[in-house]
Amino acid sequence: MENLTRAPVISSSLGNWTDSSLQYKAISSLLLVVICASGLVGNAMVILVVLTTRHMRTPTNCYLVSLAVADLMVLTAAGLPSITDSISGSWVFGRYGCLSITYFQYLGINASSCSISAFTIERYIAICHPIKAQFLCTLSRAKKIILFVWLFTCLYCVMWLYLSDIQELVYDNVTIVTCGYRISRRFYLPIYFFDFAVFFVLPLLLSAILYGLIARILFLNPLPSDPSTKERKSGQESRASRRSSCKSSRHCSSTATSRRQVTKMLAVVVVLFAALWMPYRTLVVVNSFLERAYLDSWFLLFCRLCIYLNSAINPLIYNAMSQKFRAAFRKICGCGRKSSGKAAACSVALAYSGVKDTSVAESSDHLPTELEELTVMDDLLPEQNAAFPDPRVYRKVNFSEA
Repeated sequence: MENLTRAPVISSSLGNWTDSSLQYKAISSLLLVVICASGLVGNAMVILVVLTTRHMRTPTNCYLVSLAVADLMVLTAAGLPSITDSISGSWVFGRYGCLSITYFQYLGINASSCSISAFTIERYIAICHPIKAQFLCTLSRAKKIILFVWLFTCLYCVMWLYLSDIQELVYDNVTIVTCGYRISRRFYLPIYFFDFAVFFVLPLLLSAILYGLIARILFLNPLPSDPSTKERKSGQESRASRRSSCKSSRHCSSTATSRRQVTKMLAVVVVLFAALWMPYRTLVVVNSFLERAYLDSWFLLFCRLCIYLNSAINPLIYNAMSQKFRAAFRKICGCGRKSSGKAAACSVALAYSGVKDTSVAESSDHLPTELEELTVMDDLLPEQNAAFPDPRVYRKVNFSEA
């Protein structure tokens, strides 16, 4: 029984072991602590904002919560152990720590990739097929998809519990314990390539195609005209008809602006996912064809920092490109002004009230499943005040739900 739990020993031609320089330890530890700490706080705030704010509970935000949970898992299971590894140069969490940490690393990585693919498909349906979005892009369906994503990735990553194990590297001057793999390199490389294709290449190809189709709708094709605009062109409508046409025109313009803004935000998330994962993925592919793997410590640190930065940067993107997330973050931190909070809430309520007076084609684009739930432009409130001069419109607003 003792031999079954003993770590395999590798002692052939390892020579003398050289510890990392003090400069490397200081720089790597500092960068890892900063990135991991900011990522843990930021992703926790994203989850807290969506769970505690009623009007933030939309399908798109559910996928962002799933992405935030996956990023938290990556930072906890991969980022934090890297700090001790950089300082000590040896694995200190034991065999079961090796198994569980490796499992949760791949679980978080694969779940984040699936979450990105899920919200990309949801955005494509909502923008390019708004009629179908009424029954496809719902909150309950989003929860079911997220549950399936996590069940699938949990089962898929079980194999790493059998492939991972600690190893004792016996050098001439010291014995180092590492968290490695049970099988040789040539056996687990096919698994890496399958992982690379399914959880990196395919999601990026899918995102490139779907965001191209979304861009064609948002940036190249004009929004469909409302029937009231045709009446205005006839020159025989009444003053009330012209006022209604003006309201529709303003509402249509704010809709296009909001959609473009949030589509840009989600596209930035995908682009950064591709760019920050590219160094590590490329290194794995290149090393698979080399006789001796390239394992420069500084380049490995750069690849790891890119991965952790990808898991930490998303909340900063939401804060920079979403007024609604920015206001919610300020509210949690206690530094938001009450007046600005009321203005944001009023603006959301007015935007929702405006949906009631538009055509069926427009209202299908403004369901609670829409991207507009993510962002509210800073200048939306004065536009809505001008678009709804009739005081009876304001009586439709339910400020308690905003």
